[in-house]
Amino acid sequence: MNPIDIPAEWNDSALLTFEEFCALIHIPQRTVRDWRRRGVGPRFWRFNGTGRLYTTVAEVRRFTDPVNAAR
Repeated sequence: MNPIDIPAEWNDSALLTFEEFCALIHIPQRTVRDWRRRGVGPRFWRFNGTGRLYTTVAEVRRFTDPVNAAR
């Protein structure tokens, strides 16, 4: 399996939508929704009263870091 490549030039505070995150890590949205329901995976937030879910690049890096996966 290939590692997830997050470009080094991406700002850690940049936001990714739920859909962008799923596309980035090549995982179906249904799987990520299940992770959220079970309390695993990256953290997501809603901003400005919208229904859209967002995560940060820093959170994606934390989640995809092999060191964290071993814990």
